[in-house]
Amino acid sequence: MGAFKEPHGGELKQLYLDEDAAEQAKKDAADYPTWDLTARQLCDIELILNGAFSPLEGFLGKADYDGVVDNMRLANGILWPMPITLDVSEEFAGTIKEGGKVTLRDAEGDVIALLTVSDIWTPDKAKEAREVFGSEDEAHPAVHYLNNIAGPVYVGGSLEGVSVPTHYDFKLLRDTPAELRGRFRKLGWRKVVAFQTRNPLHRAHQELTFRAAKESEANLLIQPVVGLTKPGDVDHYTRVRCYEHVLEQYPEQTTTLSLLNLAMRMAGPREAVWHGLVRKNYGCTHIIIGRDHAGPGQDSNGEDFYGPYDAQELFKEHEEEMDISMVPFKMMVYAENKAQYIPADETDKSDNVLNISGTEFRRRLAEGLDIPDWFSYPKVVEELRKSYPPRHKQGFTVFFTGLSGSGKSTIANALLVKLLEQGGRAVTLFDGDHVRKHLSSELGFSKEHRDLNITRIGYVASEVTKNGGAAICAPIAPYTATRRTVRNMIEAHGGFIEVFVSTSLEVCEQRDRKGLYAAARAGKIKEFTGISDPYEEPENAEVVIDTEELSPDLAAQRILVKLESMGFIR
Repeated sequence: MGAFKEPHGGELKQLYLDEDAAEQAKKDAADYPTWDLTARQLCDIELILNGAFSPLEGFLGKADYDGVVDNMRLANGILWPMPITLDVSEEFAGTIKEGGKVTLRDAEGDVIALLTVSDIWTPDKAKEAREVFGSEDEAHPAVHYLNNIAGPVYVGGSLEGVSVPTHYDFKLLRDTPAELRGRFRKLGWRKVVAFQTRNPLHRAHQELTFRAAKESEANLLIQPVVGLTKPGDVDHYTRVRCYEHVLEQYPEQTTTLSLLNLAMRMAGPREAVWHGLVRKNYGCTHIIIGRDHAGPGQDSNGEDFYGPYDAQELFKEHEEEMDISMVPFKMMVYAENKAQYIPADETDKSDNVLNISGTEFRRRLAEGLDIPDWFSYPKVVEELRKSYPPRHKQGFTVFFTGLSGSGKSTIANALLVKLLEQGGRAVTLFDGDHVRKHLSSELGFSKEHRDLNITRIGYVASEVTKNGGAAICAPIAPYTATRRTVRNMIEAHGGFIEVFVSTSLEVCEQRDRKGLYAAARAGKIKEFTGISDPYEEPENAEVVIDTEELSPDLAAQRILVKLESMGFIR
């Protein structure tokens, strides 16, 4: 374990123990408290251990964390814009102490590293959200993760790498920083432009990256993120197959492809600086920074989280210190009269400019419509169509939410019958009471258990959706954050239609055949939704139904019409 210098980039931290020490560490690991790494933590630890996150030597301690949050600098003054933290539960935090060791394992139970604990603290997450992401709005995926998924306690400390995290896919495309630097050196590449992407590449991307490398007199590294990206993004398996096709379009010996197992935060300006530092560690001399680089889209008010050039401006501010040059992204458009792509700022009135937006491309893909060759490569479109067939061939989930007694189950059963009558898909109903009996029988009604129950429903529904079926879910699902987690889980595989049954509390109480509301008001049932526990109404449900106004039959018919308008049924 140590550090070394390479011609490309600065000092790399090597945090893996040698073979003998690693074997001893595996034996010692049984004596320490164990933490099972989450998917994001596993991405982070891999890049800490292999040097991609140099100069970090572990998860941030409190002094480094405070410095990064406040001014993008570690306690020693070194530029580092992103808090890389080990978040844990309060229960686990109570089992460890400063100066002690923790065994960090992957999902299979393999020992990845040992952590020597330096700090244990409860962070101010609201401050972290404001300073790092510029907002406390949970429409930002990283703010949502911070508040609703990440553990409440942070643990900092140095790492000793024991095992390299296992990847079974695309092994020849996964390089450590030292390996990629070695490849550049072997090829004689002295200047390398990195292209960061989390989306499939089309003709415009190929043209802009080729131009960027040519103008910088450099070779090109296409280094897509294959860790965690924005919910709803194309899965990395499909994307990598697309990248391999696009690689054929570059001149030989000019371009290479390597995968980065990064967990993106979609932090805009700070993320751009972070991406630059990581690519510097991989031996790159330049990086393409686009408009709204790593931006998550719009906030709850429909406003962009970041300005279009905020990322470029922050990067430029620190460019000299980072020792990696920014190549600004140039918007490329297709001029039909010239039969080629040209920079948007080089067009004139005589040019017949054609353009398909990302939204329009996704619509055409979803509806099985033609995608012209000038926009994308046929092999890329073919790959995307394999993984993302037209909507009428995709699975979907109809997710009801509403108070007890609102009519969810009745409408869900009516919808079930109508979909079965129509045919063409397997249909599965997950009613709240049935799920409690068969899937979550051991759970109570605390917030934690309610969240776990809804998450289980979401997981099973996502499997039904992934396999082309229709899932109908009818729980109460009172919490916004949990419903969002379920939506993200399901939309990765197909459609998600949220139906808010908005029947008022008064009417629900009048219909209360089981006497639950009366028992709750008498204090006999604790944490009852609508009485002693809140119900957070959806703000953007695809369908809103008030059963005081609609019969179950008409309500189910309205949902069918919505499914038809969205293209899921014909």
